[in-house]
Amino acid sequence: MDKFSIVKEWLDFANRDISSARYLLGMNPVPLEIVCYHCEQAAEKALKGYLILQDYEPPRTHDLRLLCKMCADIDKTFDTISQSCVNLTPYGIQPRYPFEIEILDSDMQKAVVDADHVMNFVLQKLQLTEEITQDDEHKDQQKSVAEQQLT
Repeated sequence: MDKFSIVKEWLDFANRDISSARYLLGMNPVPLEIVCYHCEQAAEKALKGYLILQDYEPPRTHDLRLLCKMCADIDKTFDTISQSCVNLTPYGIQPRYPFEIEILDSDMQKAVVDADHVMNFVLQKLQLTEEITQDDEHKDQQKSVAEQQLT
């Protein structure tokens, strides 16, 4: 599988997580911890997809702070989502077990906002990266045609 297909798989899974979180918002009662877990997972998978596109092997971690820092080492603008990553990190493991963390409705609402923020930011970066890659490929094709015309 080529790199772009792998990244697409990561993003598809991220989208499923955020879609699942939104679906669960319609339940009564809303499973706050499960919504928060899916929000963390969506952000985590989006960040890992970005790292893969940049030829980095993402570590096996749920620490969004670490993943965001790795992304920021590549592109400093990732610092703008660091607080959202800090906010989401505890939801990667703790909500999966009883009594680990108390989550309020306001925490859950913030988790959805933070996940959207991270997802939208990463998707924008991936789109820009794809456009740059396509521009480079187009330039390479033009250069190749020009070289053929010279010979």
